[in-house]
Amino acid sequence: MTTPTNPSASAGVPVPPLTPGADASRATVTVASYPDYASAQRAVDFLSDEKFPVERTAIVGTNLRLVENVLGRLTTGRSAMAGAASGAWFGLFIGFLFGIFSSSNWFAVLIVAILIGAIWGGIFGWAAHAATRGRRDFTSRSSLQASEYAVNAEAEVAEQARTLLVRMNWRANNPS
Repeated sequence: MTTPTNPSASAGVPVPPLTPGADASRATVTVASYPDYASAQRAVDFLSDEKFPVERTAIVGTNLRLVENVLGRLTTGRSAMAGAASGAWFGLFIGFLFGIFSSSNWFAVLIVAILIGAIWGGIFGWAAHAATRGRRDFTSRSSLQASEYAVNAEAEVAEQARTLLVRMNWRANNPS
């Protein structure tokens, strides 16, 4: 496990609130640390189940990093197809609006709008990728990840939160 950026936070010493604009007189204390967000969320959910005032807690991710997962190669054809798909959805929306207020065949209006949207979307997708001249020929998905998630509570209720979380861990390790 990594060392928190503020050593006094893990020692139970009150830490000023991390939220900009928060009331500075309401110091928070780290009551538990977890390696993943799901565990921290489970802890706060347990506190809520035990009628703890969870509005006085926060989940704080530390040591943030941006991770970009490369999904595949991006070609001009794929860009055109993605643009066509987006354009078709937009065409469906516009066609639906025109179809509602049309006195003629609303189904034909819808189909024509989808086709026009797909054609223009494909053209714009192709042109946008061609304009990059191969500088970014891949698709990716970015995510923000933390190395540790701390559950913080206001100093006045921190000991109660700690006690409840110890009980949660005891139950998890000693099933009846």
